[in-house]
Amino acid sequence: MSSANRDLFEEPGSASPLAYDDAFDAWLAAREDFGVIREQSSVAVYRSMWAALSAWCVGRALALDALKAEHLEAYLLSRGGTDELSARYAWRLLTLVDEVLSHRARVNDLPRNSVALDLLMATPEWRFANASDKTPLPDHLHAHEAKALVSWLLDPANGSAVAGAPAHTWQALRNRTAVALQLGAGLTPGDIRAAVVDGIVCVGAKVAGLPWKIRLPAHGSIPAREAPIAPWAGRLLRTWLDTRCALQISGTALFPAARSGRPWGKVAQYTAAKAVLAAAGVPEAEGGSFKLRHTFALRQLRRGTSADQVAQWMGLADAAALARYRRVLLAPAAEVV
Repeated sequence: MSSANRDLFEEPGSASPLAYDDAFDAWLAAREDFGVIREQSSVAVYRSMWAALSAWCVGRALALDALKAEHLEAYLLSRGGTDELSARYAWRLLTLVDEVLSHRARVNDLPRNSVALDLLMATPEWRFANASDKTPLPDHLHAHEAKALVSWLLDPANGSAVAGAPAHTWQALRNRTAVALQLGAGLTPGDIRAAVVDGIVCVGAKVAGLPWKIRLPAHGSIPAREAPIAPWAGRLLRTWLDTRCALQISGTALFPAARSGRPWGKVAQYTAAKAVLAAAGVPEAEGGSFKLRHTFALRQLRRGTSADQVAQWMGLADAAALARYRRVLLAPAAEVV
């Protein structure tokens, strides 16, 4: 529900449509920013599910922050019993409710209401309704694909026109370095455009002068944060920083569009990244920027880094957003670099 259509006298309490709408919209914005939800068809499904639940709850004066397992169970049973379709619906809805409530608690510093997850875990026919792998796994690079991309990015001979810029120009190096940070530091396209030169940390590196960490400013719904840089990506970034300095490129943006320091536009940056990935032979280069970010997350989790730490590095408000990566890590064929 848009703010323009809301009643001016509507109470803002958590039993009002306003509370339900705002909680869902905030969760959705965060998920879209992180590339977890890209298909508008998926957005429409989630919005429809949430709208039906919120209408049922508001009609019974049930506050969002005070929902109980019996409320959710009564709602689900009212949707058609316990057949296979309803079981899959229950799995999706309870997962959605848990994610929305977790995100709301996190951003508003509220106690987490885990009733949706508790109900799902306590109801086997709902808990295992999605066991046949119906939810798509996050797109990611397998080990051999990631290693091939890293080798390609580190080879100066690949600064060619097919990589989105004339051969051996600073634009070609910029493009390859930006892609390197998406794979080697888990950055989003928005992070790439928001990154500033002063955010690169070299002090304390194991190799003197090698960038090993990046500090990112807040932008959109993503908070300010720090993220580690893989050593191989740090080497390419060092080359880019030295080139940037030698050419006296102006401005504070780490990856500007022009030597004057003009910001890199969203479409131009997307096109450049896509061209680099296509030239490197990355399968399905369309949307590949988030594939790189997913690969970063999987690599960190496989190395034993906690979900909370990885979520913090990626700017995720809730580590629960990493839950679907666990299915990838359990599959032997899903090895990541």
